[in-house]
Amino acid sequence: MQRKKKISQYDKMTKTPVPRLVMTLSVPAILSMLITNIYNLVDTAFVGRFGNSASGAVGIVFGFMAIIQAFGFMFGQGAGSILSRALGERDQEKASVHASVGFFASFFCGLLITVFGFLRLDEVVMLLGSTKTIAPYAKTYISYILAAAPFMSSSLTLNNFLRYEGKASLGMIGLMVGAGLNMIGDPILMFGLDMKIAGAGLSTAISQGVSWSILLGMFLFGKTESKIDFRMALRGSPATLANIAATGFPSLLRQGLNSLTTMMLNAQCAVFGDAAIAAMSIVSHIVFFAFSIALGVGQGFQPVSAFNYGAKKYARLRRATLFTALAAEGIIAVGSIALVAFAGKWIAIFRNDPQVIEIGTRALRLQALATLSLPPCMTTEMLFQSTGKRFGASFLSSLRSGLLFIPALLILAQVRGLAGIQEAQPLSLIFSLPLTVPFAVWFFRTHPKEDFPDPAEDVAHADENKMVMNKENGYENKTV
Repeated sequence: MQRKKKISQYDKMTKTPVPRLVMTLSVPAILSMLITNIYNLVDTAFVGRFGNSASGAVGIVFGFMAIIQAFGFMFGQGAGSILSRALGERDQEKASVHASVGFFASFFCGLLITVFGFLRLDEVVMLLGSTKTIAPYAKTYISYILAAAPFMSSSLTLNNFLRYEGKASLGMIGLMVGAGLNMIGDPILMFGLDMKIAGAGLSTAISQGVSWSILLGMFLFGKTESKIDFRMALRGSPATLANIAATGFPSLLRQGLNSLTTMMLNAQCAVFGDAAIAAMSIVSHIVFFAFSIALGVGQGFQPVSAFNYGAKKYARLRRATLFTALAAEGIIAVGSIALVAFAGKWIAIFRNDPQVIEIGTRALRLQALATLSLPPCMTTEMLFQSTGKRFGASFLSSLRSGLLFIPALLILAQVRGLAGIQEAQPLSLIFSLPLTVPFAVWFFRTHPKEDFPDPAEDVAHADENKMVMNKENGYENKTV
């Protein structure tokens, strides 16, 4: 029965038509991304009722959450890419060892963040870009996020494992239950129990714990190909952990740079007051929500890419890459039109303050137009990481998040003030495209154009040829 299950999953990943496979795996990822981002937006909208300082605190803590997510994605993408390729090679034990090592390493890193954060809470809040008026709100909110850090980090790791196995629907269950609890808990704790911004933090912490329990249960109760077990983790070596970290480093780099640039953005906006911080925080949430649908398509592509690369199905890999880039581009185009046309109204939903709306409207329109350049960059970056091309993936991850954005932000903020801050992110997105295309061209020029036959098919084909030869030589019923 187990053997049949494994073969069925292998056939699904290597023989299902590429567009249908990518979209099938994308739908749970898209729904998970949408629900997760909806509750982030709900937090932003509810907290915005307490003023610009409280609304700015959400942006401050959002930058810190990116640090937690960085480790979750590093171990999830690193071990996930390896386990998916191992399953493509039909090596279930290797997949389980890497899954177990990745999970426990992610939880431990989250625990370290918790301890360090509480020991240096005041310094952390100011380092994230808080002003004196925002700091009290940020400290209250971040305390709950710190308590949930080990569960938040390892939940992301588990969800990535499920996606890389081609079982994103199982991950969707855990994330959607947690998100639903968060959206229900926000108004109850914030307004019903009058906990205000502390209620938003507690609701997030509770929802993360519930999601973690559900996701871990998928691995403990036989719903997955790979297993998570402490004894399996002990089979890993320092080289195993190093391999996971190196493969997942592009994710750590990308998320770490996102956190760094969020802190730098908050610091630059602080010169122009809490309204500027609140406006740019709201814009970041809205743009990420719109982009999350396209990102979900990319997340559906990753297991297809890793699994088929491990199975040496190179023609399928080419088709999957092209389809993903085109599908994501179409989604982004629709979203950009909606954001540009109604930019002011989108901002007003979260903070109906004239100054916040004025600052946010221009920034939102510029970023919405610039995201049209993202799909080819996103697809190429995911291609490199899922196939284990570490250096290329690391470089591509750092482009729009740091190498281009940081200098653009520092220079334009000095030259053009607030207008330059609004323009820095869009320009970094646009200039990342011409730097990314050569990587995609190189990848496909250095890999075969055709699929390699499946080893099992080779055996069957050889047996068939042997039968034909025996028949032709008069040994049809004899053993050769």
